[in-house]
Amino acid sequence: MTPERKAKVDALLSKRQNDVTVVLENVFDPHNISAVMRTCDAVGMMEMYIIKSKLPTRKRWNDRSSASANKWMVVHYFEDAESCFAAVQKKYQNIYCTHLNEDAVSLYSLDFKVPTALVFGNEHEGVTREALSYCNGNFIIPQAGIIQSLNISVACAVSMYEAYRQKQEAGHYDSKKITPSETEILLKKWQIWDYQ
Repeated sequence: MTPERKAKVDALLSKRQNDVTVVLENVFDPHNISAVMRTCDAVGMMEMYIIKSKLPTRKRWNDRSSASANKWMVVHYFEDAESCFAAVQKKYQNIYCTHLNEDAVSLYSLDFKVPTALVFGNEHEGVTREALSYCNGNFIIPQAGIIQSLNISVACAVSMYEAYRQKQEAGHYDSKKITPSETEILLKKWQIWDYQ
């Protein structure tokens, strides 16, 4: 590996965040999933979780929409919510879902400086009751218009950039956060064998 290429890889690895993630539950439109992947990669997210209990698991996404973002992050696939959230709960202290109810708090009141997972439901029914049972809070994106909903990929983008803003202010992008084992996982995913 040339010194220039290694410097570029080091720069990418130093920005990866291992303490914020997105969980997508039965999102139907592959274009929405691909767009979410692109946003997650843009803010340096290391991994995301996809639950497909209503549709077959899809291993390939629309590269045009995602700009091949799925190649640059670890995507965990699950066929049921229970096993997905068992994995998420091991790593993330707070799990919030987008669910409109009287207990929902503003996105801007969430603390992304602690390990946080955000759960987004599908385009028609939102988050299921089962997924809600694994969350320790609900959030909404404040809006001033009549239509009180956003496309899932837009909602995710707004949310992830709030996480990015908070984490950047806290200095989370100033030094490498991911562990050596996580680094190895990403290098394998990126098919970089000559890193040393």
